[in-house]
Order: sequence, then C-alpha cells, then structure tokens
Amino acid sequence: MDELDLAAQDVPPLALAGVTVRYGDEVAVDAVGLTAYAGELIAVTGHSGAGKSSLLWAVAGAVAAEGSVTLGEDVVSDRTGAVALGIEVIPQGSALAVLLSARENVALPLLARGVRPDEARRRADAALAAVGLEESATHLAEELSGGQQQRVAVARGLALRGRVLLADEPTSELDHDNRELVLGLLRREAERGAIVLMATHDPEAAERADGEVRLDDGQLEAVRLPRG
Repeated sequence: MDELDLAAQDVPPLALAGVTVRYGDEVAVDAVGLTAYAGELIAVTGHSGAGKSSLLWAVAGAVAAEGSVTLGEDVVSDRTGAVALGIEVIPQGSALAVLLSARENVALPLLARGVRPDEARRRADAALAAVGLEESATHLAEELSGGQQQRVAVARGLALRGRVLLADEPTSELDHDNRELVLGLLRREAERGAIVLMATHDPEAAERADGEVRLDDGQLEAVRLPRG
C-alpha cells in the first residue's frame, strides 16, 4: 500500500467495549467503553498512572486486553492486525533508533509497510519539514534534543497516514510554539479523515481537541464528547 488517501474513503467508527488491561493484580484500564468517529480529535486525560498509555496501547493491539476493540467490523486482536487496519502510534518518549538519522527513523516504518524507497524518502522529508526539522533530516537521533526527538516521532506518525492515530503525550517535551505546531498537525490529521486519540496531561492541549475523556485509576468518564 504505497498511498493511503483517507480524504477519499470512509474510516469506520473505532469502538471500545469493556476494555480492561491488567498487569498482574493491578488493573490499569477498567472496563472502558468509547466510540470515536472519522474526523475527530479526542483527548484522553488523567493524572500520571491513570492508565492513559495502557489504553492507547490496548487500542494499538500492543498489550493484552479483555473486552474488544473494533474498527468498523474488524476486530483488533494484536499489533500486526492493528497495523494492517491502519492503526498507528506516536509513542511517549519518541522510541527512536538513536544511531539512525531522523530521516531513516521516519522512513523505515514506511519501507516495512511496502512503500517504495523513493516515496518513503519523499514522505519522510515532507513530514520532517511539517514539524520544522527539514534541516535535521541527516542528523542522528542521538544528536537531537529531547524536543527534537519528540518532533521526529510525530513526523514518523504523520508519514504513516494511518486511519487511526494514537498520540501518547505528543507535546510533553515541547515549548509553546512547537506544541502549537504539533497540535495543529494532529488537527490536520483529523481533518484528513483519520480518528485521532491523544493522551495528554496538558489541559490547554486537551481544550484544543473536539472532545475529552478522563481516566481516573483506569475508569473512564466523559468530560465533553464531540457527538451527543
């Protein structure tokens, strides 16, 4: 799949039903239910340790969970299946390969998904330019600041053009201007037709979302929903 133009196709609803994540005896996510629709940017808020990351990784198929996560009629059973459905992640802390360049970190996931090398490079460079790092494309990740690394991780997520984008604290290392830049790019992903879930502890970032749900010790409550 070289190109994925979500503006030209419908993304079905993302539905969570009774999603529970346990780590031994600890319940990190407790019977969460939520439905999100194409074009929506929803903030998932809560204190540190409330279960925000665990919830996003459950949606991504990367942690074992009870209950169900579906995208339309398709069930998310594991990470491989989630990737096949177009569910992509911007992880907390960037998770870059430090001895690869910024461009290589963005392009490699594209190559893994079958994108042609020339197209992968073009999309990587465009995504890096979008986050203001066009001049850092050849710098090794270990040479970049924490904020720059976070922007590379955002660029990597944007370049994948997913149907669902899960952004885990994407602005935590950023100054005001770059936070505004990244929030604008996440908004653009929603406008493109994707479903965007953003875990954040930043109330100003949450206010920029279409809706907000809050986790408190793994239990979800609606603060404001984009649809009644």
